[in-house]
Amino acid sequence: MRFHPSVQILTWCMLVAALQEMTTGRLMMASGLILLCAILISGHKLILLLRRTRWVMLSLLLIYAFTTPGWALFELLGVFSPTREGLADGAIQMMRLLATLAALAILLESLHRQHLIAGLYTLFLPMRILGVSRERLAVRLALTLHYAEVTMLRVTDDWQSTLRSLFESHDEPVKHMELEMYRFGFMDAALLIVATMTIWLTLR
Repeated sequence: MRFHPSVQILTWCMLVAALQEMTTGRLMMASGLILLCAILISGHKLILLLRRTRWVMLSLLLIYAFTTPGWALFELLGVFSPTREGLADGAIQMMRLLATLAALAILLESLHRQHLIAGLYTLFLPMRILGVSRERLAVRLALTLHYAEVTMLRVTDDWQSTLRSLFESHDEPVKHMELEMYRFGFMDAALLIVATMTIWLTLR
């Protein structure tokens, strides 16, 4: 069974938004469930995403730990000590980020690049009201994902080499792109309803 790509993307966006509003207890349960599903469904992609974002998560924790007012964790360090409240808040934000990445890994496992672009192309429909061409947006997105994938393949553990690769020119020719369009079905509507109801009940 395959759901419409735009429905899957929209469901992921709703989940990410809901994670920001969950209480700590519900966040822990939801994060654990999402992480378990990601390990079973798309463990390789999850590991890859965690590798690429490990410094972001560490920086996030340190920023919260050293900038949030509260009781010093190490009293001898005084104002230079991380705070207990900061570490707690940082851990919660890391949990949200981890759940978001786990859900993204599942989404990317389900949607290949063409499916992802087709889904976003459908979601770009309201942009026509503003006079924005969704065809141009789809093409630019396709090129961005292509060059990002090329750069990811060149990434090494040497941060200097990684930084240089981001500024290297890409001489790959632009190929003709065709998007496979999908029809909305009953199961797509059911998924949106179930996702909406589940998130609404979780946030109550």
